[in-house]
Amino acid sequence: MESLNWHININECLLALGPESDGNFSVFYQKMLYRSDSFGDLLNEENFQKFTQAITKFLKKNKVKPDIILTDLHPLYKTTSLGESLSKTYKAKQIRLQHHISHVFSAIGDKMINNKNYKLQVFAGGLRNIVGIACDGTGYGTDGKIWGGELFKINGRKEKVKSIERIGYLENQILIGGDLAVKEPARMLISILNKFLPKDKACLFVKKYYSKNEFEVLYSQLKQNFNCQETSSAGRVLDAVSVLLGFCGNVRKYKHGPAIALENSSTIPYTDLRPVVTKSEINSSRERNSNFILETTPLFEYLVKNVKKDKHRLAATAQLYMARGLYEIIKKELRVTGYGLRDVFFAGGIANNKIIASYLELKGVYAGKKIPRGDAGVSFGQIIYYLLANPRN
Repeated sequence: MESLNWHININECLLALGPESDGNFSVFYQKMLYRSDSFGDLLNEENFQKFTQAITKFLKKNKVKPDIILTDLHPLYKTTSLGESLSKTYKAKQIRLQHHISHVFSAIGDKMINNKNYKLQVFAGGLRNIVGIACDGTGYGTDGKIWGGELFKINGRKEKVKSIERIGYLENQILIGGDLAVKEPARMLISILNKFLPKDKACLFVKKYYSKNEFEVLYSQLKQNFNCQETSSAGRVLDAVSVLLGFCGNVRKYKHGPAIALENSSTIPYTDLRPVVTKSEINSSRERNSNFILETTPLFEYLVKNVKKDKHRLAATAQLYMARGLYEIIKKELRVTGYGLRDVFFAGGIANNKIIASYLELKGVYAGKKIPRGDAGVSFGQIIYYLLANPRN
């Protein structure tokens, strides 16, 4: 366990259980924050047993019991269910936090570790007008959709988080077959191509992966919206680009595999493609606000139109398009609100992408240096959120 002295007066003992794909937990008590190593994918039962045993061992060894248990918002995560069980065992309060918000707070906490002046600034009332970018593969959203390319604005009062607004996201695309589209990225490609190509033309781009009959079944499934899910995932978009350009097969052999293959195959980008950012009004029972949307369909129209050009340059162009678009949303938000920008943070598995991260970092965006940017940093982010969202004694 890694230990960090956090110097915050709070009486509760906090236990954060993190995500499912890269299992880790964090504990805060008596001004100390502890982070576990990764236990790997918790869908693996052996990993999950080691994870639960390590939590029990830590709590017994230190003679503490949690007052607050922080888990992911996803209702089906094993860590969410474990949190429910532990909350009953310890008579603790369970708090569910949206996955990408946890990512953003992991980056905020990382800067507090690496910059003592920033930590003092936050404690002195500097937690306001912060923008967080979170890009990864999958996260359960507050609207019930699958998120993964998100921008948030954090509003603070003194050092306390007052509210968190979702100010933008990547255009929603369709996962044909839900999680099967994660394993077979050509499914995602079909749904995107369907937006601007006739069926016979779209079929040409995936014929090496599906027979005509298989394509017809998938196309019919998409048209009937049967077992299809909407997602704003940056990871899925990059997967679809990778399979379109031929840098991966129609299979994900490991986490972020197609997106990593895309990054590794990149050279100098074309610079003529400008990001398309629109604004959408949301008026539902869950959300009533307006969000900026980075359209990703125009990216694929460009790639298809130029598919005979240097594919290595097209790979870099796609990633640069995403980076530029995310930053364009930040600039548009500032023009609308008139607020001055204090800090921007970038986190999530895609924050490890050097092309996207380096562009944003050159613009002054902060990405984690010590805490993992991906899911291994989520439990830490859950703790930081709670510490900054609740009054201290």
